[in-house]
Amino acid sequence: MSGRVMVATNRILAGVVLWGVTTQGGWAADPQAYTATQIKTGEADLDTAVGASSDLLALQATHAVGPFALAGRVRSDYERVRTALESCGYYAGVVHITLHQLDGGNGIRMDGQSEALANWIAAVPAGQKIVAEISVEKGPLFHLGSIRLVDQATHAPPVLNAAQTKAFGLVPGQPAVAQAVLGAGGQLLDALKESGHALARVEKPTAYLRPQTRTLDIVYPVTPGPVLDIGTISLDGLRRVHGSFIRRRLMVSTGQLYQPSKIESARQDLTDLGVFSNVTVKDASDTAVGGTMPLKFTFQESKRRAVGAELGYSTDLGARVGANWTHYNLLGNAERLRLTALVTGLGGSAQQGLGYDVYADFFKPDFLERNQNLSTRIEGLRQLFWSYRQTALLLRGGVTRPIAKNWNGNFGLSAEQEKIEQFGVTRDYTIIGAPLAATYDNTGVGNPVEPALHGVRASINIMPSVSLGDKGTGTSFFAIMNASASTYFDLHHLRISRPGRSILAFRATVGSIQGAGTWDIPPDQRMYAGGSATVRGFRWQGVGPQYGNTRYAIGGTSVDAASVEYRQRLFRSFGMALFADAGQVGSSSVPLTGTVRVGAGGGVRYYTPIGPVRLDVAVPLNRAPYGDKWDLYIGLGESF
Repeated sequence: MSGRVMVATNRILAGVVLWGVTTQGGWAADPQAYTATQIKTGEADLDTAVGASSDLLALQATHAVGPFALAGRVRSDYERVRTALESCGYYAGVVHITLHQLDGGNGIRMDGQSEALANWIAAVPAGQKIVAEISVEKGPLFHLGSIRLVDQATHAPPVLNAAQTKAFGLVPGQPAVAQAVLGAGGQLLDALKESGHALARVEKPTAYLRPQTRTLDIVYPVTPGPVLDIGTISLDGLRRVHGSFIRRRLMVSTGQLYQPSKIESARQDLTDLGVFSNVTVKDASDTAVGGTMPLKFTFQESKRRAVGAELGYSTDLGARVGANWTHYNLLGNAERLRLTALVTGLGGSAQQGLGYDVYADFFKPDFLERNQNLSTRIEGLRQLFWSYRQTALLLRGGVTRPIAKNWNGNFGLSAEQEKIEQFGVTRDYTIIGAPLAATYDNTGVGNPVEPALHGVRASINIMPSVSLGDKGTGTSFFAIMNASASTYFDLHHLRISRPGRSILAFRATVGSIQGAGTWDIPPDQRMYAGGSATVRGFRWQGVGPQYGNTRYAIGGTSVDAASVEYRQRLFRSFGMALFADAGQVGSSSVPLTGTVRVGAGGGVRYYTPIGPVRLDVAVPLNRAPYGDKWDLYIGLGESF
């Protein structure tokens, strides 16, 4: 049995049969070329084990050898292949290796004596290739007989709880497969440690072969050791990150039961802070210290600053080009500050000229309490859409925290001072809002640009707002409400593709503004559709009520949209997508009103280590007046 399990009995010997031919005259080849083949048994696991164990098969295309070395390789394969047989439970199997010249000849029988084999190989003329065929006779499949666990300290069976017994898993009568027998020890060790036995040991088993009953008796030496709590926790390698912050962040504490799964979760949580390139944790002692096991966390801090570039393009919004600068540990508690400056509206069909977007984001983890994060932004922007021209200063701040499994809640405040020109009229607005949101995500994808392959993402947003307009508009109160959901289905579940290669993605969005009519709401707060976020094939703000017979969008007080997309991975780094979108914007606060617009298209993907680069082309199926004939979208990550 591989691993290797000790067998305390006489081994059943397997024979090696060597067939060959004798040639007269000619010079021997050195090195000697050969081809190795494997005769399949029809049992996939066994054939895989035999093929993986054979040096004749693995090295035939490389590491050319002379006659004596090739003979040694044959003898080595005898033992290696026999080990593969035993690892699959066949302890009475026989290994056959036959050799002959590629062009045939008179066969002779050998018993595997090394000198005779090497001499026969040496007699093969230069330019002739040897064929080596490997086959096995499986013999009967052996099963497990008695299975005993022995405590090394007391020489009695150890006392195991139900979880530990289940983790061990071996039962008499099951096939004596090495992977199961050896794996049971590792599983038992994990279960013991998870129960607080930090110093537990499970040694390699001793196996007793019983040819008469075709069984294998197993004895597993086990040393459970005492149940320990976590002792002193030391932190090493911290330079600019405050140790007090890390200790507050730690998910384990002194006096807690020693459990490797929770210790690993604590390590991963610290890694996810984004300020460490590596975090390791290990036991700080080889023996118990006062009934505890001390731990040592070691940190390697990442670079604190980074500079990046941002680039995006669509035919409706044009190009966005800019740069950002990020500090990942501003005040020593993993606070993140990002400064971004973008030039926008480069050549977009929904734009009247160049704009800008300049903002500073500040993120503070564990604000006031653990797992409660503070995000703030100050932003200055100028946007010259066909629908309106806007110059604004915005302030936003909010707190995000988990509220249930896969659910996060967000609440905050926002303030905006802006000047908007629409349809030849310029007005100033001061808008104060109190956004409240909840998000759900069980896709298991942490990177926002990494494609989801399964699960659901959903969000619900409500923002009560007050607009303090100029003399022409007065004050208005309104609430913006919207909800969206997307889900992903892997066609592998229908057994028509490999996992993660063929995905169906669905998205739906619905929104409503309550409390005020369209003309009482500032233009930038109204609802619009069109573009990659709703209906591709229609430019941004190209779906919904228009001002007269022009391309100027009025906006509305309700919106609804839906998308379906088929994503196919091609080769290693490429993929494609086909999609269809539909949506409408209404002048009523009740959704499902307005004129439905439909777009469809396709695109290609290039998969990079940070996410797919996306290029989509879409066309409107019922084009609006003054609408685009087609639209192109380029970005990082999927559209949803």
